[in-house]
Amino acid sequence: MSLDLPCDLSPATRPAERAAAAARRAAFPFRFPRDGRLIGGAYTVAENARRLTRFFYLARRLGGALGSWTLAIADFEVKVETGRHIFWHYDAAARLRQRLTEQEQRLSQIDAHRDADIDRLIDELLCAGDVPEMLVGMHQVAGRALIHAMRHHLDATCPIADAPTVRVLKQCLVDYEPMLDWAQATIAAYAAGGVDDARLERWRVHGERVLAAIGGVTGAETKAAMPALRSAERPYARGTIPMRDSRFTTFTRTGDYDVNDGRRLAHGYAHERLHFLRSQRDEVDAIEAFGTFLWDIRLRDFDAEYHLARITWDETRHTEIGHRTLQMMGYDPFELPNRLTSSTCRGPMEATFGMAEINLFGEVGVMKTIPGLIDQARAHDDLSVAHVLDFIRSDERTHVKKGQPILRAMTDLDMPALELRTRELFTECLIALGAMQPGEPGFVMSREDIERLVGE
Repeated sequence: MSLDLPCDLSPATRPAERAAAAARRAAFPFRFPRDGRLIGGAYTVAENARRLTRFFYLARRLGGALGSWTLAIADFEVKVETGRHIFWHYDAAARLRQRLTEQEQRLSQIDAHRDADIDRLIDELLCAGDVPEMLVGMHQVAGRALIHAMRHHLDATCPIADAPTVRVLKQCLVDYEPMLDWAQATIAAYAAGGVDDARLERWRVHGERVLAAIGGVTGAETKAAMPALRSAERPYARGTIPMRDSRFTTFTRTGDYDVNDGRRLAHGYAHERLHFLRSQRDEVDAIEAFGTFLWDIRLRDFDAEYHLARITWDETRHTEIGHRTLQMMGYDPFELPNRLTSSTCRGPMEATFGMAEINLFGEVGVMKTIPGLIDQARAHDDLSVAHVLDFIRSDERTHVKKGQPILRAMTDLDMPALELRTRELFTECLIALGAMQPGEPGFVMSREDIERLVGE
């Protein structure tokens, strides 16, 4: 039976050669798994690139949008998980960006891409009334729609000709699917704890109407009417005050744990270990810092954004390390007051100077102290602590290196001017908080003072 094909694809086969091939097949001893993929797909290279560019831009915007909310998130677990998700989005964007360079797109063209429809969606979802609404918009609306669009793309594209895209999308979904699962469970926890579920549902429906009005994630769907927008009435502005949930007690009038609490332990390894692990638990403020930096330099330099997102994830891990190691040592981590000094200063500050404080002073200060603390931990056979400190040391060394190109993307100031202005701003802030007494007119804190009182 011959097939009615659109063009003549009849093979120029020779019967003798075909019979010989069949005999060789029959004699071949191995029956390997059959590749069930089929040739053929719905997209040209140009359409593939258009859709992937839209995925890239939405992932990039979602990462920055989550960063902008980090100060306003009070609940510890939600702030920590959001720090992780910021990087998941930027890592997805980086994978898509690389694939686009293989689809006849230039990096400069990809990075310069802007989409007014996606911007309109993000602007509206940012105007959530509180953290539960923010999670609904970012995850149940935008995140879920992006997952569905990626799955549809996997089904529609050619699995052989476009295998690199298939692999990239599957790698993205490894992060995106559990991210959505976490969000669903967390939103349910808020509802079970008394948050009005009907209000959250109304916000979800509203977000989906906005998404439908821009043609969905791909922009290829029929556009519905745009509903009235919150963002049109009151444009979004990120928070500037670091929030903590009711399990914490906090302090801002000093950067020194012993000054706030009174000395808990005699000077020595146990004291230094507790101080360092508390500072790691309190790097929840670094999630806030790097998240807001991402928002403040949004769409300026993708490489700088990506490095900031990765550092945010690293600081998320450091927060978890501090919290869990304190638990392992027998503390309830919430019994230990949370230092808010640095985040209170950085929250309203221009991103350049907040980043400079962390990179030029805070991380350098950690690098000065941590090698000796690792040696002490090993000498005391405190191997679990030595293990986690070793990884923190490696992370911080990487952060110091990455910080320089990030700062160059953020400012044209030379390093001496940047360092001086940063010390001036933090001096002013600590004096205003009552964390230090004003000195003579023109007094500026030293590098060592900032390392000690502000830290990372």
